[in-house]
Amino acid sequence: MKRILVVEDEDVIRRQLARLLTRNDYKISEAGSVAEAEALGLATFDLIIADVRLPGVAGTELIARAAPVPVLVMTSYASIRSAVEAMQLGAADYIAKPFDHDEMLLTIARILKSGLQARQNAALKQDVERDWPTFGIVGRSAVMREIFDRVRRVAATDATVLIRGESGTGKELVARAIHDQGARRDGPFIAVNCAAIPENLIEAELFGHEKGAFTGAVQRKDGLIAAANGGTLFMDEVGELALAVQARLLRVLQEGEIRPVGSIVSRRVDVRLLAATHRDLEKMVQERAFRDDLYYRLCVFEIAMPPLRARGDDIELLARYLLDKAARRLSRAGLRLSERALAAIHRYHWPGNVRELGNALERAVILCDGPAIEPEHLAIPGDRPAPPQPVAAGSDGHKLDDYFRNFVLANQHAMTESELARALGISRKTLWERRGKMNLPRSRS
Repeated sequence: MKRILVVEDEDVIRRQLARLLTRNDYKISEAGSVAEAEALGLATFDLIIADVRLPGVAGTELIARAAPVPVLVMTSYASIRSAVEAMQLGAADYIAKPFDHDEMLLTIARILKSGLQARQNAALKQDVERDWPTFGIVGRSAVMREIFDRVRRVAATDATVLIRGESGTGKELVARAIHDQGARRDGPFIAVNCAAIPENLIEAELFGHEKGAFTGAVQRKDGLIAAANGGTLFMDEVGELALAVQARLLRVLQEGEIRPVGSIVSRRVDVRLLAATHRDLEKMVQERAFRDDLYYRLCVFEIAMPPLRARGDDIELLARYLLDKAARRLSRAGLRLSERALAAIHRYHWPGNVRELGNALERAVILCDGPAIEPEHLAIPGDRPAPPQPVAAGSDGHKLDDYFRNFVLANQHAMTESELARALGISRKTLWERRGKMNLPRSRS
């Protein structure tokens, strides 16, 4: 039962509010002044409701004295200015007197809910930072200890860093750790996925543009590099940049200047660049798909993120951590992994790495009704029923269609579209087209 302290010097209003909250299953204490409230122990309450005008000391004094306990301020209808001042001091919210009962109850419920989430997040952050001091990167294996050491070393400098690794290995998490441990920690951290922005827009997104620079440029706009001024720019999938954009990025690194699209004037920027890729940049340089001078500028310091399958017992550590995180977020705290589920997690090779593991565990939390996650909740491909044997070469088209239909219907509830396509040896586009031709829409259940 949540404990609420009502601080109001008018007896009638205080008792009326106390009765309302008691009827709605809150445990209520009452005080007529700030001094009386402090005597009751401010830290023992989940919420304090205080009038602005109190004898002696104003009710807004409780905001600082009770922190981090939230304070809901009551003010007369004519004193909205007092309410605004209270919000500026850090009040959780304000409500005007005479207040509507339903409005009061809804406001209290919202404050208590947000306060609970904030405390849970703070507790989780403290747990993570205690166990994983490199800003939440989970791991105890030798390869991860080396990563932590490299992060600490390079964070103390302003060097450009190239972070390599497969998709889902945590490259952005490492970039954030470098930023947060460095001298630029108080500056902005701007992340951009170069593969997610169309080639014809990437220059304007990165460097900004002037009004009228191209069709649709109805006003001047700063780019992402300018937004990162004084901080860090993290460019994920940097290997996807077109050669023309690579040349402009090189100038940023060499001269510390950007020139917006459509402008004839350059401007100075102070940005630290962190880049990441899963591509073989050396091979791209040989094939003239990536500039060698930019490659050398990016690869001042390199961090190679290992795939999850190469991290040994870190897999179990990560699984427990990610399960706890997902269970808290989905209000299923207390869930655990069964021995069978842990064995399945260790057997699977996790081509999608930590991202795939996290998604599998979040899905499992949603599907699990009992106290423990089982392999069937994880839906790991290796633990699913074996697919039907392929039809022999030379079979007619009808048998191939039957094979396709039977396989899809038997496995679509447990497998993603990508997994279905991979098991069938076709692309997702081909899978989608054949579904359409055979009237096999994706099940929504």
